[in-house]
Amino acid sequence: MTFIPIFVAVDALGNIPLFISLTHSLSKKHKARVIQESIVTATVIAIGFMFLGKAVLRILGITVADFQIAGGILLLVISTNLLLSGRRKGSALTEKNESVGVFPLGTPLITGPAVLTMTMIVRDAFGWIPALVSIILNMLIVWASFQYTDFFLRLIGEAGMRAFAKIIYILLAAIAVMMMRKGILGVLGL
Repeated sequence: MTFIPIFVAVDALGNIPLFISLTHSLSKKHKARVIQESIVTATVIAIGFMFLGKAVLRILGITVADFQIAGGILLLVISTNLLLSGRRKGSALTEKNESVGVFPLGTPLITGPAVLTMTMIVRDAFGWIPALVSIILNMLIVWASFQYTDFFLRLIGEAGMRAFAKIIYILLAAIAVMMMRKGILGVLGL
């Protein structure tokens, strides 16, 4: 039950087209370093936020419900923009950027507002051990999907990859609505 919401929020397979576009001109060694940087960054941020997120929000005077609503709105805007405009995540980024592992891949694309909010929701609902296991399993899936991008590209082709990304964007929009709904119910005390 904890795995699926984080899987959809992480969007491991939906990030493959961006990963390909950002790393296609890199050497195999450099591409491996980008994969490692992105996974370490995303994992550390997700786990750190799972444990410290509520404290950070409390210091800032933000409730979890506020964060859910804000994260849901942001995620809905992003997913709608990606779905309707036909652009891929990070399309304004250049391929020459050598630090793409940390930014934009590690954060905000792998671990962004949706993952941060989802880790807190999952932790509150199911406990920190299932949430931690789900984060680690999802990061392993991201690692594998980035490691084997050539296989995915051959398997479903460029058009199939774009179609799959669109499905993920629709699921992200649905998760955004769910986050806002839970946030509004939380604010109302229901």
